[in-house]
Amino acid sequence: MATLTPLKTLRARRRCLAEFLGHGVAVIPTAREQLRNADTHYPYRWDSHFHYLTEFPEPEAVLVLVGGKKPRSLLFCRPLDGERERWEGRRFGPDRAREAFGVDEAYPINTLDEKLPPLLAGCETVYSLMGQDDAWDRRVQSWLQTLRAQVRSGVAVPQNWGDLRDHLGEMRLIKDERELQLMRRAADISVRAHRRAMKATRPGRFEYAIEAELLHEFRVHGAAGPAYPSIVAGGGNACILHYVDNQARLRAGDLLLIDAACEWQGYAADITRTYPVSGKFSPAQRDLYEVVLAAQQAALAQIKPGKRVSAYHDAAVQVLAQGLIDLNLCQGTLEGVVESGAYRRFYMHRTGHWLGRDVHDVGRYVDGEGRPRRLQKGMVLTVEPGLYVGAEDDIPEPFRNLGIRIEDDVVVTEKGHEVLTEAVPKTVEDIEVWMTQTRRRS
Repeated sequence: MATLTPLKTLRARRRCLAEFLGHGVAVIPTAREQLRNADTHYPYRWDSHFHYLTEFPEPEAVLVLVGGKKPRSLLFCRPLDGERERWEGRRFGPDRAREAFGVDEAYPINTLDEKLPPLLAGCETVYSLMGQDDAWDRRVQSWLQTLRAQVRSGVAVPQNWGDLRDHLGEMRLIKDERELQLMRRAADISVRAHRRAMKATRPGRFEYAIEAELLHEFRVHGAAGPAYPSIVAGGGNACILHYVDNQARLRAGDLLLIDAACEWQGYAADITRTYPVSGKFSPAQRDLYEVVLAAQQAALAQIKPGKRVSAYHDAAVQVLAQGLIDLNLCQGTLEGVVESGAYRRFYMHRTGHWLGRDVHDVGRYVDGEGRPRRLQKGMVLTVEPGLYVGAEDDIPEPFRNLGIRIEDDVVVTEKGHEVLTEAVPKTVEDIEVWMTQTRRRS
């Protein structure tokens, strides 16, 4: 039960946020526990913003940061309770929490409503995670209402209410070396899981059996579990972008698309690979796959400091659109297919997103002028072009029900980029060799 990040780093993050507050006060709750059914809860996961600033792992906790000339950090958390701890596990309690997580003060969570109004009195702005939880927003308003009732006694009520999410998103967007180490570990475990799944894939097995191979590898290496619901989609199921049923039987001749990765100490990986269930691509599958792979290579070439974040998507679209024309799935010129958006029938998403504590991580995609922002060292993003060809009558038979996506996790470095997930086979030759050799040994 120790913090994973050095206290000096946590304190520096809180200090940075306190400087942004000016003469304001920030009140940041962690996530609520959620009931699954009856009295059983879903596995608990804290709020990412809260955890970034504290690494405190328990529910029912709130961080308060007071700005100004003498900034303070206060943590409200559950008190020690021997009876509850017998059922639910040990707690830090305020005294241990103050020492373990480097906050200035710590108090029992049941004193929050008593202590918050005096802390807010006289500050200019109350900051929180606005709009994220209606019940929490109402609670903040109740503290302000308490102060409004004391105006005749000379109490000054904050006049502004600010949302912290954008500023925290910008703080989290650039990863430090410790964060990158954690993300490399998440990527490494996820790579192992994909290689295990490829080894286990064969006709007649069910999608959920392959999912079990992934989950085994996540947990056996100490990961918390999947960073998001695993997509294990055989055949036409791969054309459903967020398919998570994972119930179908794998058929010879089909492709299998797996989009799955783990969370390691609060940081996510995100990998997709597509390969033939029988171990060998058909000519049509190979042709379509090579287009997606070429699109990813074109996109990766655009990942470097100073490039606009839109550049790698635009590069992928050019390759995908030309490939669709070459395979007679789109008609017309490259310029016409791109400008008309005809390619979107088969490619309807962006080529990537930020990655970090959240799979679709926080941070702006545009700069102050509304233009796509420029990439900087320390940003982490996914590169994931795909093509999804349905079974409509106008689709040539060999291409029907083919869904292909290739996704890797990429760090922007000082002069270029680092692909964290390169070790999962992804060329046609490497996939076919890997599946043939591993099946012989199994």
